[in-house]
Amino acid sequence: MQLLSYIVQQTRLSSKSVENTISLLNEACTIPFISRYRKEMTGNLDEVEIGDILRYKELFEALEKRKKAILKALEEQDVLTLELEQKVNNSQDLIALEDLYLPFKKKRKTKAETARLQGLEPLAKMMMSQRVQNLEATATKYISKEVETIETVLEGARFIIAEWVNERTDIRNNIRQQIERFATISSKVIKTKIDDEKAQKFKDYFDWNESLKNIPSHRFLAILRAEKEGFIRVKIEIDSEKAIQKMEDRIIRTQNECSSEIQLAIQDAFKRLLFPSLSNEALSIAKEKADEDAITVFSKNLKQLLLGAPLGEKRILAIDPGFRSGCKIVCLNAQGDLEHNETIYPHAPQNNLIEAIKKISFLVDAHKIEAIAIGNGTASRETEQFVKKIQFKNQVEVFVVSEAGASIYSASKIARDEFPTFDVTVRGSISIGRRLQDPLAELVKIDAKSIGVGQYQHDVDQTKLKKSLDTVVESCVNTIGININTASESLLSYVSGIGPKIAQNIIIYRNENGSFTSRTAIKKVPSLGAKAFEQAAGFLRIKNAKNPLDDSAVHPENYTLVDKIAKDIKKNVADFIGNKELLNKIPLKNYISTTVGLPTLEDIIKELEKPGVDPRAKAKMFSFDATIKTIADLRIGQLLPGIVNNITNFGCFVDIGIKESGLIHVSNLSDTFVKDVSAIVNLQQQIIVKVLEVDVVRKRIQLALVK
Repeated sequence: MQLLSYIVQQTRLSSKSVENTISLLNEACTIPFISRYRKEMTGNLDEVEIGDILRYKELFEALEKRKKAILKALEEQDVLTLELEQKVNNSQDLIALEDLYLPFKKKRKTKAETARLQGLEPLAKMMMSQRVQNLEATATKYISKEVETIETVLEGARFIIAEWVNERTDIRNNIRQQIERFATISSKVIKTKIDDEKAQKFKDYFDWNESLKNIPSHRFLAILRAEKEGFIRVKIEIDSEKAIQKMEDRIIRTQNECSSEIQLAIQDAFKRLLFPSLSNEALSIAKEKADEDAITVFSKNLKQLLLGAPLGEKRILAIDPGFRSGCKIVCLNAQGDLEHNETIYPHAPQNNLIEAIKKISFLVDAHKIEAIAIGNGTASRETEQFVKKIQFKNQVEVFVVSEAGASIYSASKIARDEFPTFDVTVRGSISIGRRLQDPLAELVKIDAKSIGVGQYQHDVDQTKLKKSLDTVVESCVNTIGININTASESLLSYVSGIGPKIAQNIIIYRNENGSFTSRTAIKKVPSLGAKAFEQAAGFLRIKNAKNPLDDSAVHPENYTLVDKIAKDIKKNVADFIGNKELLNKIPLKNYISTTVGLPTLEDIIKELEKPGVDPRAKAKMFSFDATIKTIADLRIGQLLPGIVNNITNFGCFVDIGIKESGLIHVSNLSDTFVKDVSAIVNLQQQIIVKVLEVDVVRKRIQLALVK
């Protein structure tokens, strides 16, 4: 099968769309660029569909690479027949391919290989023919110094037969089907660990049994983690007697001495070779599926977090709260630059509350602060309460901001390069303030795994996780577009076509030559060639540029077209930017060409209506219930305000203003069946919840969604 037909078969997309998308991907075009600026070529495919094409392209290429390696190995062994070559080339998945290769795969020394070296393979073949009349007499002929008894001769022959049985594709597939349909996964606590305090979070799995095909991904990953940490033992089981009987029905044709030996060989093949191998394979497949589910959840959450509501270019006073070590304060200008930092001690043991209030009041006035950002860690509630009591001269909004990953950023090379003369506490406070201004711009500096919006992120395939999260970050950055004159190196590196090296060159060029005044000027950056410019230009914004299109998502390749439209209606480009009434009168069909179709023209008009406008909502203030300070304050039936701070397949976690987040199980999200938690709630959504259950000992809170 060819690449094109393979992808069309897997995606059910049109052949032309897939073919053109493959061509664009082969030209090093990025997914954001293709989905935004090559709609005519792809048939208006979105990022998800283009991502699927890329994924299946990579799977196909990996399969073809493995086929070549296997064919080469078979050729070197001089066992490659025309029939075998055709079977290898026709294989459509890696499992079937590896089954074909299994009989020829170089093995470490096995019991069957030892038996062959002892000259017992001819006997094994005669036994498999099931036509030997006097097996004992026949076996006697194979006694030697290595195998001195009839029993050891027959045992050796059985080892060879067991290996043949293990290598039969039909038998392997039959057992795979039984495992897929009927296997159970069970777990038992290791007795010496039953009272271990760390094991208690896995208490539900001390004695657990469930269908392998039906186990939810989060539970499967939890069981694997408990096993990895040494608290439980995990086992996969099927009806072994039934499986062995099916194997015997396929192989044994007579009832004689040979059939009895073959029966023993089949039992040995199943217990020693087939089931251990195929149950591990099933576990790997289940793990891969669970990983995909977890990565999908993490990716959805990350996208929601990155596209969270920014406050915008406001002057911020940010506080990283603390008790004994004090509250670290920084003042940031509207561009996020540090203007001032110090520490106050409003809480125990110092209790310098009056001095702290005076200091914050002074700083708010001196730096014309418009909003205060308070980290949600230790002492957050106490800090929020005293700050909200301060009577400011002007209106100042107070926000509680997630600190997740702030400590990772503050100790990172990125933070050290940005603020080389300040310690980690100051950098952490700056990060809290900047997150309020623009979550996307700040969070891209942190390893996505450290942001804490997923399930079992440390247990899944780390390569796949990183790739998926990088794709999400790239999509978000390019969806919003960035100001090339203020963007950090981290943010620039995610722009389509740029990457870390060119991002670094942009920063160096900007520092040496000042702000970019046009998109054309970007071409002067070292290493930023024509291809990189093509991929990146539409996503880079230049404020107050001479050409107003430079602050829009209109690609420079279409500037001439926009100029022509302006000329035809006898207007300047600036005249119809933002003029919806005028733009709607433009006869778009008159401008369709071989390279520009209606989708691109409609995108241009839509962008000209609101050029450079941030599509994200604006940040809103939120207040927790001031009477709830610890889990002990909770009572069943209470209605409380909360913020969704994590979403999983089994529900969502809600910050209600105390150390422990509460769980709204999927069954308590709606009166109807919920297939996708993200369809009901969003990350950072402000909601009202009802307390259903409180377990103070295990620090678990069960909630229900009210609104």
